[in-house]
Amino acid sequence: MNILFLTLLDFESIEERGIYTDLLREFVKDNHKVFIVSPTEKRKKQPTRLIDNGNSKILKLQIGNIQKTNILVKGVSTLLLESKFLTGVREYYDVKFDLVLYSTPPITLQRVVEYIKKKNNAKAYLLLKDIFPQNAVDLGMMKKKGIQSILYRYFRAKEKKLYQSSDYIGCMSQANVEYVVKHNNGLLPSVVEICPNSIEPMRVLIDDQKIDDVKKKYNIPNNKTIFIYGGNLGKPQGVDFLLKCIELNKANQQVHFVIVGAGTEFSKIKTYFKQEQPPNAQLFQQLPKEDYDALASLCDVGLIFLDKRFTIPNFPSRILSYMQASIPVLAATDRHSDIRKVVEDGGFGFWCEHGDINGFNHYVECLSDDQLRKEMGMKSRAYLENHYTAKHSYEIIMSHFKKER
Repeated sequence: MNILFLTLLDFESIEERGIYTDLLREFVKDNHKVFIVSPTEKRKKQPTRLIDNGNSKILKLQIGNIQKTNILVKGVSTLLLESKFLTGVREYYDVKFDLVLYSTPPITLQRVVEYIKKKNNAKAYLLLKDIFPQNAVDLGMMKKKGIQSILYRYFRAKEKKLYQSSDYIGCMSQANVEYVVKHNNGLLPSVVEICPNSIEPMRVLIDDQKIDDVKKKYNIPNNKTIFIYGGNLGKPQGVDFLLKCIELNKANQQVHFVIVGAGTEFSKIKTYFKQEQPPNAQLFQQLPKEDYDALASLCDVGLIFLDKRFTIPNFPSRILSYMQASIPVLAATDRHSDIRKVVEDGGFGFWCEHGDINGFNHYVECLSDDQLRKEMGMKSRAYLENHYTAKHSYEIIMSHFKKER
């Protein structure tokens, strides 16, 4: 089959590791041809170009700035995405597609999807990773009433059209499935299914010397329980609570926090670290991929944060890197996410409500037990291999085409 994949993720080879590239490699392994639109933001000053890697071709489409920018610039750039993607596909891909695969964000690619479906009689599969614009409403960034509701109504209409254009919608979890069906009248439940965030699990093998080198390089202490947060540092994470957790553990000599990430709230976190200089916490904006993987594997517990105001059931992909590293998870999220059910039923982590500092600190103390962490870490890796592999997600998608044949 010829598969067209539309994404906002910026990559130049499917050999790179991530939830989308790992999935695309499964298609190539099974002798499908993959055509990708992977944009590059204007700030990088790179012209539109096509990368041909044989069974995978990547259109590096120049677009406006969307990530790590203010909401006005992001909004304008998002509105222009549809026309840019449509023009790029028309100009660079004279191909008859069998399947168009696309992810949210963004929701503004409905016209591109419709164009491909109509021109090629192709099927459309949506990988739903973000329920927008409701998430923006939850965080107070959009309004459903008054003059400010114009933007919400526009994006909500685009969201509905995108769902209607999709032959299949793959959600991250059961809570996602139930939410989408409940809040979108007319959407057939049979169209919506679980197709979770997934990766091709790798064995992160590092010897004692590598561990010592990484610890020395980044000044990571010995004989402490190391809690790591790696990923986006923006509004969805509710970073004020993250900072409160660090602040109220400043005197705890048994633990150490490592924060690695970037996003719209990074400057706030950086200011806190500069002013308060917490003795048992470190902040890194970016690390080389190899170093981050090594660092994650020598840390003891992976942290997940989601703002408690969310009414939509988010399921962060960051959890996969912790599971790959065979470490337990401590999640502080809203009550609507079913990440609690996953980590507790899987026996590889603990959950508290975002904002519950007493609950958070209780589990910090529990996870200082070496034997408990070891047992949970083994379960974490096993759960990943049994539920969240890229091959598993590939088979879910392809099952629809096998039926049709």
